[in-house]
Amino acid sequence: MAIGPHKSHLRDALQQRAALLPLAHFLACIRSSVRYTVHAFTLAKLPMLPEIAPEELAAAVYDLATQLLAEAGILGPPVDAFQLARALGITVALDGVQAGRARFVRLARGTRTLVPTILLRPDPRAERRHWAVAHEVGEHAVWRLFAALQVDPREATPNAREQAANWLAGHLLVPQAWLAVDGPACDWDLLELKARYRTVSHELIARRMLDFPAPVVVTIFDQRQLTFRAGNRGSRRPPLSSIETRCWQEAHRSDRPAQCAEENRRVRAWPIHEAHWKREILRTDLEESWPD
Repeated sequence: MAIGPHKSHLRDALQQRAALLPLAHFLACIRSSVRYTVHAFTLAKLPMLPEIAPEELAAAVYDLATQLLAEAGILGPPVDAFQLARALGITVALDGVQAGRARFVRLARGTRTLVPTILLRPDPRAERRHWAVAHEVGEHAVWRLFAALQVDPREATPNAREQAANWLAGHLLVPQAWLAVDGPACDWDLLELKARYRTVSHELIARRMLDFPAPVVVTIFDQRQLTFRAGNRGSRRPPLSSIETRCWQEAHRSDRPAQCAEENRRVRAWPIHEAHWKREILRTDLEESWPD
């Protein structure tokens, strides 16, 4: 389903605001139109700043990601993480011998200048390369998040920097305000969204669906094994229902998107199949929150 004309007008209006308004005013405008939700899975994964309210942390990440994209002049999807890094004054260089996917360093140039640099291990998957670069951009900018929250980085939990960089990367590659427009415009069709946000994985887009108000559950199967399941309401993971199982099996078997519905839920399953690996991603829309 194509993005509707009224949604395109909204995107154009946001771009015009970004060009004409002071950054602080622009942030206030778009934040007023986006409702923040922090689902139970995200909270479980982000115990990094226990003294900060989750909603405050989510808003701070949103603001910083929006600022970085505006500073880089990136106004719409897909986000090229390499372009983002260059625009922020960060060099990206290949390093085929390092163990991790990427790391942020400052390399000497001449006798005085230290150049912010991301050393990237080659990877055949473009989505992995973009994620790795976006993560290191988050590492580079995470001090601004701590400053906005008035938190001394030395007092944060040991893995706070890594967790913050992960969340920043997700919001840089799939920005909240853009997905708030594009998701409803295509009825949250995963393949349509992947076509627009082509530098990121299907999984990242599906996980970002959990950061919006409508009650949903996202489920991922790999090689017929359940590898991820989370909802954005309640404190426990909802059990897999018979209609979800049926929809997943149909997508797995047919290698085509499947949809099933019953009175209080709609299930869609998208097969992400490769030659030697089969993954299916499910989105379950609920009429109301799953009870605790």
